Amino acid sequence: MREADNDEIDLRCPQIVADNAARGLRLRGIFGRGGTEVGVARATELKNRDKLSPSTIRRMVSYFARHQVDKKGRNYDNEEDPSAGYIAWLLWGGDEGRAWALDLKQKIGNAPDI
Repeated sequence: MREADNDEIDLRCPQIVADNAARGLRLRGIFGRGGTEVGVARATELKNRDKLSPSTIRRMVSYFARHQVDKKGRNYDNEEDPSAGYIAWLLWGGDEGRAWALDLKQKIGNAPDI
């Protein structure tokens, strides 16, 4: 990625991704499960719509690839008793976060962090 291109790419998540992360944080607080401290940190960045680094975007893509299987778990999206995997998925931005990170990774390629 050229330096000029970097200025044109918004590394802040869309509002829906921020809302998913905030929901994940809320559910984690209510149910006391889901995600790691890294997931909580990511959710906080997403909720605040912080500008993320290219390496963080790549880590998000990796997270979603590893945890896609969690969607097959029991109580995955049960509103009354959500699984830990569902809560963790939301912490990383949910389905919209996955789509956004995949799209952004295509745009940034192997760009270094600045």
